[in-house]
Amino acid sequence: MRGPSIFACLPGLSTHFMLQNFEKSQSNFGVADEALLPPPPPSQEIVAAEVSKPKQFVTDAITLQGGLTLLNGRVNGASVMTVGNADLVPGKYEGGLKLWECTVDLVETLRREIQDGQLSFRGKRVLELGCGNGLPGILACIKGATSVDFQDFNAEVLRSLTIHNVNLNLEQARSRLAKVTSDGTTQSKGLSIAPDVHYYAGDWGDVHKVLSVVPSGSPQNGNAVDAFNFTFTESDLLATEQESDVGDVISRVSRNRAGRRMSGSRACERGNSDSAQEGGYDIILMSDTVYSMASLPKLYGLIKKCLRPPYGVLYMAGKKHYIGGGGTRQFKHMVEEDGVMGAHLVADFADGSSNVHEVWKFFFK
Repeated sequence: MRGPSIFACLPGLSTHFMLQNFEKSQSNFGVADEALLPPPPPSQEIVAAEVSKPKQFVTDAITLQGGLTLLNGRVNGASVMTVGNADLVPGKYEGGLKLWECTVDLVETLRREIQDGQLSFRGKRVLELGCGNGLPGILACIKGATSVDFQDFNAEVLRSLTIHNVNLNLEQARSRLAKVTSDGTTQSKGLSIAPDVHYYAGDWGDVHKVLSVVPSGSPQNGNAVDAFNFTFTESDLLATEQESDVGDVISRVSRNRAGRRMSGSRACERGNSDSAQEGGYDIILMSDTVYSMASLPKLYGLIKKCLRPPYGVLYMAGKKHYIGGGGTRQFKHMVEEDGVMGAHLVADFADGSSNVHEVWKFFFK
């Protein structure tokens, strides 16, 4: 049974009233009221084949625990967006060119979930919201997802960063799956990385209108049939270098494996050979997207439109609290108040000097 609202102790004040008035006060912290923002850009698909690689595009290697290396692309932000060196300009630029802290937290958590048998991307349709460099979605591609859609507010971010970073990472992964024979020819190890990848720009309020996967109107249980039999092992994709130790970066990682809900991430194994007709994404990924209280209802509304019931899951990484409002706990409270989905804390990260980072899993009740 769901407990009472945390605002129940305040007579006459509903949750809606509290959220509404909190949003009005956000301007004191530099967070713009959505009503005062310029109209969002029209939602659109960005066709990768029509995008040329920027001249100033460099990559850094990010080595995960276990040895898997992903590439993080970087571009000159001033040459892409007319916002100077700002990390965020509400309504104009939502920070997609920067690698935010919780992105790596999410990728590490997803890798562990796969390793522990709690998550599988094989044959799944995945959506990454607020993708930026797209590292979580790239991991989904490498781990066998059938299709991965990348969404960001700014088309410029997708054109200048996301598309090229995805391509480079997939090329790197494919090269690790190839082997050179004695006669010098290259052959595949029998595995393939060929997801159907699309890119979409737009506001969370209407981007669902252009996404490649149309959500279904009602839950469909389907049969537990997995139409994809190929598997990927960690060793197939590892770089030759030794496993890196990132323990000095993350001083504490807490995970409650025993408390994970079977109706959550393990349900991702329940694939359906007819899923293309059912609509909706099997897995939605997002990191550092819950920084503004004003945008949380719109974000949650998009998730409900796009996540496929009854086995779809959402993985969210973010800070427990953001300056000026928002945070993982505020989003969790909104979801629990709605009553449609349940939540489970998968991991939290603390280095003793900054806000606690959390990774939550949400699933249909």
